[in-house]
Amino acid sequence: MTAFCVMKLLCQATRNENRYTKRFFGTLLTQTPQKRVFSPFWMAVPDPRKSTAFGLTQPLCTAEKSHMEPKRKAAFGSVGRRIPYRILHVINQDGESLGNMHRAEALKLMDQHDLKLVLLRENAEPPVYRLMTGQQIHEEQLKRAEKKKAGPKAGMVQKELSFSSAIAKNDLETKTKQIAQWIEKKYHVKVTIRQAKESNTDMFTLFDQILETVSEKASYLSKPKVTREGVSTCILRHMSDKELKAYQKMEKQKNSTVKKDENEDQKSNELHQ
Repeated sequence: MTAFCVMKLLCQATRNENRYTKRFFGTLLTQTPQKRVFSPFWMAVPDPRKSTAFGLTQPLCTAEKSHMEPKRKAAFGSVGRRIPYRILHVINQDGESLGNMHRAEALKLMDQHDLKLVLLRENAEPPVYRLMTGQQIHEEQLKRAEKKKAGPKAGMVQKELSFSSAIAKNDLETKTKQIAQWIEKKYHVKVTIRQAKESNTDMFTLFDQILETVSEKASYLSKPKVTREGVSTCILRHMSDKELKAYQKMEKQKNSTVKKDENEDQKSNELHQ
Protein backbone atom coordinates (compact mmCIF):
# COMPACT_ATOMS: atom_id res chain seq x y z
CA MET A 1 0.00 0.00 0.00
CA THR A 2 2.78 2.37 0.91
CA ALA A 3 4.63 1.58 -2.30
CA PHE A 4 1.49 2.33 -4.32
CA CYS A 5 1.04 5.76 -2.71
CA VAL A 6 4.69 6.65 -3.39
CA MET A 7 4.39 5.64 -7.04
CA LYS A 8 1.22 7.73 -7.40
CA LEU A 9 2.94 10.84 -5.95
CA LEU A 10 5.92 10.40 -8.29
CA CYS A 11 3.66 10.16 -11.35
CA GLN A 12 1.72 13.27 -10.33
CA ALA A 13 4.94 15.24 -9.78
CA THR A 14 6.24 14.18 -13.20
CA ARG A 15 3.00 15.33 -14.92
CA ASN A 16 3.11 18.71 -13.16
CA GLU A 17 6.74 19.21 -14.17
CA ASN A 18 6.01 18.39 -17.84
CA ARG A 19 3.01 20.75 -17.85
CA TYR A 20 4.98 23.69 -16.43
CA THR A 21 7.89 23.03 -18.81
CA LYS A 22 5.61 23.05 -21.88
CA ARG A 23 3.90 26.22 -20.70
CA PHE A 24 7.24 28.00 -20.21
CA PHE A 25 8.78 27.01 -23.55
CA GLY A 26 5.49 27.51 -25.39
CA THR A 27 5.36 31.12 -24.23
CA LEU A 28 8.89 31.75 -25.49
CA LEU A 29 8.15 30.17 -28.88
CA THR A 30 4.91 32.11 -29.43
CA GLN A 31 6.54 35.53 -28.74
CA THR A 32 7.51 37.45 -31.94
CA PRO A 33 11.03 38.71 -31.83
CA GLN A 34 11.19 42.53 -31.71
CA LYS A 35 13.08 44.17 -34.49
CA ARG A 36 15.86 46.33 -33.16
CA VAL A 37 16.92 49.35 -35.14
CA PHE A 38 20.44 50.55 -34.62
CA SER A 39 20.98 54.15 -35.65
CA PRO A 40 24.27 55.08 -37.24
CA PHE A 41 26.62 56.82 -34.87
CA TRP A 42 26.21 60.11 -36.76
CA MET A 43 22.42 60.04 -36.32
CA ALA A 44 22.44 59.65 -32.56
CA VAL A 45 20.94 62.57 -30.66
CA PRO A 46 23.11 63.55 -27.72
CA ASP A 47 21.65 64.36 -24.37
CA PRO A 48 22.56 68.00 -23.63
CA ARG A 49 22.69 67.22 -19.92
CA LYS A 50 25.44 64.65 -20.40
CA SER A 51 28.94 65.35 -21.56
CA THR A 52 30.64 62.89 -23.87
CA ALA A 53 34.31 62.29 -24.18
CA PHE A 54 34.12 61.58 -27.92
CA GLY A 55 32.31 63.55 -30.61
CA LEU A 56 30.87 60.52 -32.45
CA THR A 57 27.27 61.53 -31.68
CA GLN A 58 27.51 64.50 -34.06
CA PRO A 59 28.70 64.76 -37.66
CA LEU A 60 32.29 65.72 -38.16
CA CYS A 61 31.25 68.65 -40.38
CA THR A 62 28.07 70.47 -39.39
CA ALA A 63 26.20 73.39 -40.89
CA GLU A 64 26.05 75.10 -37.52
CA LYS A 65 28.42 77.86 -38.58
CA SER A 66 26.40 78.63 -41.70
CA HIS A 67 23.33 79.35 -39.58
CA MET A 68 25.18 81.68 -37.26
CA GLU A 69 23.93 85.26 -37.34
CA PRO A 70 26.21 87.63 -39.24
CA LYS A 71 28.21 90.03 -37.14
CA ARG A 72 26.41 93.30 -36.78
CA LYS A 73 28.15 96.32 -38.23
CA ALA A 74 29.32 98.63 -35.48
CA ALA A 75 27.94 102.16 -35.45
CA PHE A 76 30.22 104.86 -36.83
CA GLY A 77 32.05 106.59 -34.00
CA SER A 78 35.07 106.68 -31.75
CA VAL A 79 36.41 103.29 -30.64
CA GLY A 80 38.17 104.81 -27.64
CA ARG A 81 41.28 102.90 -26.65
CA ARG A 82 39.83 99.44 -27.28
CA ILE A 83 41.76 98.30 -30.34
CA PRO A 84 41.95 94.50 -30.79
CA TYR A 85 44.43 94.67 -33.68
CA ARG A 86 48.17 94.98 -33.23
CA ILE A 87 49.01 96.65 -36.56
CA LEU A 88 46.79 99.37 -38.06
CA HIS A 89 46.69 101.47 -41.19
CA VAL A 90 46.10 105.01 -39.98
CA ILE A 91 44.67 108.04 -41.81
CA ASN A 92 45.02 111.49 -40.28
CA GLN A 93 42.26 114.07 -39.80
CA ASP A 94 43.00 115.61 -43.21
CA GLY A 95 42.45 112.31 -45.02
CA GLU A 96 46.16 111.63 -45.64
CA SER A 97 47.56 108.15 -45.12
CA LEU A 98 50.14 107.75 -42.35
CA GLY A 99 50.87 104.14 -43.30
CA ASN A 100 50.93 101.06 -41.08
CA MET A 101 51.87 101.41 -37.44
CA HIS A 102 51.57 99.68 -34.09
CA ARG A 103 48.41 100.46 -32.16
CA ALA A 104 50.52 102.01 -29.38
CA GLU A 105 51.82 104.60 -31.87
CA ALA A 106 48.27 105.31 -33.08
CA LEU A 107 47.10 105.87 -29.50
CA LYS A 108 50.08 108.14 -28.90
CA LEU A 109 49.15 110.27 -31.93
CA MET A 110 45.55 110.36 -30.75
CA ASP A 111 46.58 111.67 -27.34
CA GLN A 112 49.11 114.18 -28.70
CA HIS A 113 46.64 115.86 -31.07
CA ASP A 114 43.55 115.39 -28.87
CA LEU A 115 41.78 113.35 -31.57
CA LYS A 116 39.65 110.22 -31.68
CA LEU A 117 40.20 106.93 -33.52
CA VAL A 118 37.43 105.75 -35.82
CA LEU A 119 37.30 102.32 -37.49
CA LEU A 120 36.72 102.71 -41.25
CA ARG A 121 37.40 99.26 -42.76
CA GLU A 122 37.71 96.30 -40.43
CA ASN A 123 38.04 93.68 -43.19
CA ALA A 124 41.11 95.33 -44.73
CA GLU A 125 44.58 93.97 -44.01
CA PRO A 126 45.58 95.66 -41.80
CA PRO A 127 42.33 97.31 -40.58
CA VAL A 128 41.98 100.99 -41.48
CA TYR A 129 41.48 103.58 -38.74
CA ARG A 130 41.18 107.35 -39.04
CA LEU A 131 42.07 110.10 -36.61
CA MET A 132 39.15 112.53 -36.44
CA THR A 133 37.91 115.43 -34.37
CA GLY A 134 34.61 115.25 -32.54
CA GLN A 135 33.11 117.70 -35.04
CA GLN A 136 34.21 115.56 -37.99
CA ILE A 137 32.64 112.47 -36.41
CA HIS A 138 29.38 114.32 -35.81
CA GLU A 139 29.20 115.61 -39.40
CA GLU A 140 29.93 112.15 -40.80
CA GLN A 141 27.20 110.62 -38.62
CA LEU A 142 24.71 113.18 -39.94
CA LYS A 143 25.72 112.39 -43.53
CA ARG A 144 25.27 108.67 -42.98
CA ALA A 145 21.90 109.19 -41.29
CA GLU A 146 20.73 111.35 -44.21
CA LYS A 147 21.93 108.76 -46.71
CA LYS A 148 20.18 105.95 -44.83
CA LYS A 149 16.99 108.00 -44.63
CA ALA A 150 17.12 108.80 -48.34
CA GLY A 151 17.61 105.15 -49.30
CA PRO A 152 14.48 103.17 -50.20
CA LYS A 153 13.01 101.14 -47.36
CA ALA A 154 12.34 97.43 -47.65
CA GLY A 155 9.29 96.92 -49.84
CA MET A 156 9.29 100.58 -50.97
CA VAL A 157 9.44 101.22 -54.72
CA GLN A 158 11.71 104.03 -55.87
CA LYS A 159 11.41 105.47 -59.37
CA GLU A 160 14.09 107.59 -61.01
CA LEU A 161 13.83 110.45 -63.46
CA SER A 162 16.71 112.33 -65.05
CA PHE A 163 16.79 115.31 -67.41
CA SER A 164 18.77 118.40 -68.35
CA SER A 165 18.22 121.92 -67.05
CA ALA A 166 17.64 122.94 -70.68
CA ILE A 167 14.45 120.86 -70.80
CA ALA A 168 11.58 122.37 -72.79
CA LYS A 169 8.46 123.55 -70.99
CA ASN A 170 6.21 120.87 -72.52
CA ASP A 171 8.68 118.10 -71.66
CA LEU A 172 8.92 119.38 -68.08
CA GLU A 173 5.13 119.30 -67.77
CA THR A 174 5.08 115.72 -69.07
CA LYS A 175 7.72 114.60 -66.57
CA THR A 176 5.94 116.42 -63.76
CA LYS A 177 2.72 114.53 -64.59
CA GLN A 178 4.69 111.26 -64.47
CA ILE A 179 6.06 112.23 -61.06
CA ALA A 180 2.54 113.04 -59.85
CA GLN A 181 1.32 109.58 -60.95
CA TRP A 182 4.15 107.86 -59.08
CA ILE A 183 3.53 109.98 -55.99
CA GLU A 184 -0.15 109.01 -56.16
CA LYS A 185 0.96 105.36 -55.94
CA LYS A 186 3.09 106.33 -52.92
CA TYR A 187 6.38 105.61 -54.67
CA HIS A 188 9.58 107.45 -53.85
CA VAL A 189 10.78 109.47 -56.84
CA LYS A 190 14.44 110.36 -57.29
CA VAL A 191 14.86 113.36 -59.60
CA THR A 192 18.28 114.10 -61.12
CA ILE A 193 18.95 117.30 -63.04
CA ARG A 194 22.10 117.94 -65.07
CA GLN A 195 23.19 121.50 -65.61
CA ALA A 196 23.35 122.17 -69.36
CA LYS A 197 26.19 124.37 -70.57
CA GLU A 198 23.93 126.44 -72.83
CA SER A 199 21.26 126.87 -70.14
CA ASN A 200 21.13 129.57 -67.47
CA THR A 201 18.24 127.91 -65.63
CA ASP A 202 19.02 127.19 -62.01
CA MET A 203 18.60 123.50 -61.14
CA PHE A 204 17.18 124.28 -57.69
CA THR A 205 14.53 126.51 -59.31
CA LEU A 206 13.40 123.51 -61.36
CA PHE A 207 13.17 121.38 -58.22
CA ASP A 208 10.95 124.01 -56.59
CA GLN A 209 8.72 124.17 -59.68
CA ILE A 210 8.25 120.39 -59.64
CA LEU A 211 7.45 120.33 -55.92
CA GLU A 212 4.99 123.20 -56.29
CA THR A 213 3.12 121.25 -58.96
CA VAL A 214 2.73 118.18 -56.71
CA SER A 215 2.72 120.04 -53.38
CA GLU A 216 -0.79 118.84 -52.51
CA LYS A 217 0.50 115.31 -52.00
CA ALA A 218 4.30 115.33 -52.10
CA SER A 219 7.14 116.50 -49.94
CA TYR A 220 10.92 116.18 -49.91
CA LEU A 221 12.34 112.98 -48.51
CA SER A 222 15.80 114.25 -49.40
CA LYS A 223 16.14 117.95 -50.19
CA PRO A 224 17.90 119.07 -53.39
CA LYS A 225 21.66 118.87 -53.15
CA VAL A 226 24.66 118.84 -55.45
CA THR A 227 25.97 115.28 -55.77
CA ARG A 228 28.81 116.18 -58.12
CA GLU A 229 29.79 119.05 -60.35
CA GLY A 230 26.89 119.99 -62.60
CA VAL A 231 24.51 117.35 -61.18
CA SER A 232 21.90 117.77 -58.44
CA THR A 233 19.35 115.34 -57.04
CA CYS A 234 16.40 115.20 -54.70
CA ILE A 235 13.93 112.52 -53.59
CA LEU A 236 10.18 113.15 -53.37
CA ARG A 237 7.75 111.12 -51.31
CA HIS A 238 4.04 110.99 -50.60
CA MET A 239 2.93 112.95 -47.53
CA SER A 240 1.76 111.07 -44.48
CA ASP A 241 -1.86 111.40 -43.34
CA LYS A 242 -0.78 113.77 -40.58
CA GLU A 243 1.15 115.95 -43.02
CA LEU A 244 -1.79 116.01 -45.44
CA LYS A 245 -4.16 117.21 -42.73
CA ALA A 246 -1.71 119.91 -41.65
CA TYR A 247 -1.25 121.03 -45.28
CA GLN A 248 -4.99 121.14 -45.92
CA LYS A 249 -5.54 123.11 -42.72
CA MET A 250 -2.83 125.60 -43.70
CA GLU A 251 -4.28 126.00 -47.19
CA LYS A 252 -7.75 126.55 -45.73
CA GLN A 253 -6.45 129.26 -43.42
CA LYS A 254 -4.55 130.87 -46.29
CA ASN A 255 -7.65 130.91 -48.52
CA SER A 256 -9.74 132.28 -45.69
CA THR A 257 -7.25 135.11 -45.14
CA VAL A 258 -7.14 135.94 -48.86
CA LYS A 259 -10.94 135.97 -49.08
CA LYS A 260 -11.16 138.20 -46.02
CA ASP A 261 -8.68 140.67 -47.53
CA GLU A 262 -10.64 140.72 -50.80
CA ASN A 263 -13.88 141.49 -48.93
CA GLU A 264 -12.21 144.32 -47.02
CA ASP A 265 -10.82 145.78 -50.25
CA GLN A 266 -14.25 145.59 -51.85
CA LYS A 267 -15.88 147.38 -48.92
CA SER A 268 -13.19 150.03 -48.98
CA ASN A 269 -13.79 150.66 -52.67
CA GLU A 270 -17.53 150.95 -52.12
CA LEU A 271 -17.00 153.55 -49.39
CA HIS A 272 -14.73 155.64 -51.58
CA GLN A 273 -17.32 155.61 -54.32
